[in-house]
Amino acid sequence: MTDLILRESLAAARKRLSCALASAGRPADGARLLAVSKTKPAGMIRAAWQLGQRDFGENYVQEALDKQAELADLDGIVWHFIGPLQSNKTRTVAEHFAWVHSVDREKIAVRLNDQRPAALGPLDVCLQVNVSGEATKAGVGLEELGALAERVVALPNLRLRGLMAIPAPAEGLAAQRLPFARLREALEALRTRLPEAPLDTLSMGMTADLEAAVLEGATLVRLGTAIFGERTTP
Repeated sequence: MTDLILRESLAAARKRLSCALASAGRPADGARLLAVSKTKPAGMIRAAWQLGQRDFGENYVQEALDKQAELADLDGIVWHFIGPLQSNKTRTVAEHFAWVHSVDREKIAVRLNDQRPAALGPLDVCLQVNVSGEATKAGVGLEELGALAERVVALPNLRLRGLMAIPAPAEGLAAQRLPFARLREALEALRTRLPEAPLDTLSMGMTADLEAAVLEGATLVRLGTAIFGERTTP
């Protein structure tokens, strides 16, 4: 992808988000783009940063570390870990990321807490919710969410910011909105249950369902192919 094409695709993604926010009657700054840069080269991330993009999402730890080293000169870049997180990767993620979107069990939360360097301050985390009840998908169930959230809030080196979900694909705006509405309602319930937590984040919506997610309150929308083009498996 050339820099010109990236400029055009990023502008189109921003325009799409802006239109979705306006259609939902939400403020222009009500949600921001999280550019999913997994499998994309560091040079492409640098070009997006030069165009004003600051939040980038990575799924693969070693790939992300290589990019972070190459892009260490970029001020204000924010690295989000958005993929499945295994126990043997928690230390590296705790040391090198600002956000983790995929916390779905207490063991992972405790390890991230214990391994977060104090000098970096608390790690911002979202709990991944299996909002569609899919047997093959990661995420805590809605019925266990409250208990997990209570345990995470008690960990001093983590800051529980909200919830993340990747619903099952659905056709049509109404069908797409349903799981996002469940996630929004779950966040509202957590705010009542845990008033001390800064629960301000709904990480939901991708290229196929951005508009539905924004209608239901998304604050971080994860776009990959819409910004960087089709990706290949590393």
